[in-house]
Amino acid sequence: MKLKKAAERILSRTVPAPFKEIVRIYGSTRPVAKRTCPCCDYSGFFGLYGSPPRVDARCPKCGSLERHRLFYLAYRNQMITIGETLQEPILHFAAEPIIERTLRTDFQSYQTADLFEVADLQLNLEDIQLTDESIGTVIANHVLEHVDDGKALNEIHRILKPDGVFITSVPIVEGWSTTYENAEIKSDEERVLHFGQNDHVRYYGRDFRERVESAGFSLESEITSEGSDVVKYSLTRGEKLFVFRK
Repeated sequence: MKLKKAAERILSRTVPAPFKEIVRIYGSTRPVAKRTCPCCDYSGFFGLYGSPPRVDARCPKCGSLERHRLFYLAYRNQMITIGETLQEPILHFAAEPIIERTLRTDFQSYQTADLFEVADLQLNLEDIQLTDESIGTVIANHVLEHVDDGKALNEIHRILKPDGVFITSVPIVEGWSTTYENAEIKSDEERVLHFGQNDHVRYYGRDFRERVESAGFSLESEITSEGSDVVKYSLTRGEKLFVFRK
């Protein structure tokens, strides 16, 4: 320990400041510890992801991120119910590949939806071209922050069957009482600065629940990443998955 401290003192005096900054940055982006991915059972070091990069964010085997692993754990541990029967229609907007593969295997009437042709159905979340009360479960993770959420929530409520389930997650700051929106923010650069991503139009506060409930939903449960699961599976501390019911 004494030798290490002596070496640090010598380096602090002799190593040029720019080089020390490079070393500091490199050290801050190295994996913290070995993690386990519940989606693919990989065990080892995770990689960086995001801008700025998040340490231990991405599984190198299946590509899962923190929110994907939270969803998978909730599903695997039966903390969320997806479909009352194997035949019940399930609609997954902007489906994450690792989650899609699992749900498509488990459910006969599972379909993905997006504006693009990669999905089973090309649908606009703000104007869903489906009949009323035709879907049993809607899943939309990190989607509502991209769109007019008032229109989207009304449409999701409309297409869900009575007692249907809406499963969702969003970027949220629980310390904020209200959601941050700003109609004057127009450019990609401004949206990154204000909302964290160039195609986001808001950052939710804890009033997110009331915003969803105003469309006619009731909050059934919240699954929160916490405790040792955060460490083992490299989850974002306090991230939430919400389950609403029509």
